[in-house]
Amino acid sequence: MTQTGKRVVQTRTVKPKRRVQQKRPVRASVLDQAVAALPGGAATARRIVGWSLTAGAGAIVVALANWFGLFGMVGVAAAEAVGSAGFRVEQIEVTGLRRMDATSVYAVALDQRSRAMPLVDLDATRQKLLGYGWIADARVSRRLPDTLVVDVVERDPAAVWQNKGQLMLIDEGGVLLDGVQPNRMPRLPLVIGDGANAQEPAYRKLMAAAPALKPVVKAAVWVGNRRWDILFQTGERLVLPEGEADAAKALVKFAQLDGTLGLLGKGYDRFDLRDPTKLVVRMKHATPNEVEDDGSDNATAAAPLTDGD
Repeated sequence: MTQTGKRVVQTRTVKPKRRVQQKRPVRASVLDQAVAALPGGAATARRIVGWSLTAGAGAIVVALANWFGLFGMVGVAAAEAVGSAGFRVEQIEVTGLRRMDATSVYAVALDQRSRAMPLVDLDATRQKLLGYGWIADARVSRRLPDTLVVDVVERDPAAVWQNKGQLMLIDEGGVLLDGVQPNRMPRLPLVIGDGANAQEPAYRKLMAAAPALKPVVKAAVWVGNRRWDILFQTGERLVLPEGEADAAKALVKFAQLDGTLGLLGKGYDRFDLRDPTKLVVRMKHATPNEVEDDGSDNATAAAPLTDGD
C-alpha cells in the first residue's frame, strides 16, 4: 500500500533594506506664508474662504437669474435665500448728478419688487431713470454684497422755453428738463411760442450766422410754426422770413445794417425783412399814417414778449 505525501512549500517575505535618508528642512509654501501674515492667522483665512464661497454662490445665482430671465418659484426662493444671507440692497450709490434732485434717483433705485440682489431688475431701473428729462443716460449695476450703483449722465440746459405763461429749461435738442421761476431766470437764450422748444437747434444755427447780435438779443419768438421774430434788449422786434436759409441771410443783412447805421436803440419799434429787397421800418408810437405798411397781417407793433405776432 502506497502512501501519498503532500509537498509543503514555505514562503518567506523578504523585507527590503530601508535606506536611512537625511532629513531636509521643510520650507513653507507661499500660501502658508500668506496665511501666517494675516492678522489672526488660519482663523482669518477660514473666514475669508467662507465669505468667498458665499459671494461665489451669490454671483452664480445672479448669473443664473440673468441667464433664465424670469424666475420660477424655485429661483425666487433661492434668490431670497441669497438675500437673507446678506446680499440685499442696503445702500444706493449715485454718481454724475449736478443739477437733478438725487431724491428721485434714490426713489427709482429702491422701487424693486424685492431687495434681494439677484432679484433687482437692473434694466427696468435704468428705463425708469431714462424717463426723467435731466437724465440722458444711466448705468445701473450691483456691487456685492449690498450696494446698488447708479451712474448718471445729465443733459445740459441750453435755453429757456416760454409757452402759455410757463418757463421750462430745455437742452440743445429741445428736451424738457425742469421748471424755472421767473425771478430766477438763468443766463440762457429765451425761446417763446408753441413748438419753440423743438426748434431750439434751428435757433442756435440761426444765431450762429450772426454772432455779433447775440449779446443784444433778448428772446426769439417762434411764430405760427413757420418762422422767427427776434426781440432785442433795446425793445425792437426783427421779423424774419420763413425757411432756415432765408432767415439766416436776413439776419446777417440786419447785422450788417446795424453795424453801419446803428439801427438798434434809435427809437424804432420793428424791422421787417421778409421781403429780401427792402427793410420795412416802424417807429415807436407811430400813427397809422406814419407807418410804412408792407401789406401783411403783421404790420402792427409787437414789442412785448408774447407767444405770437
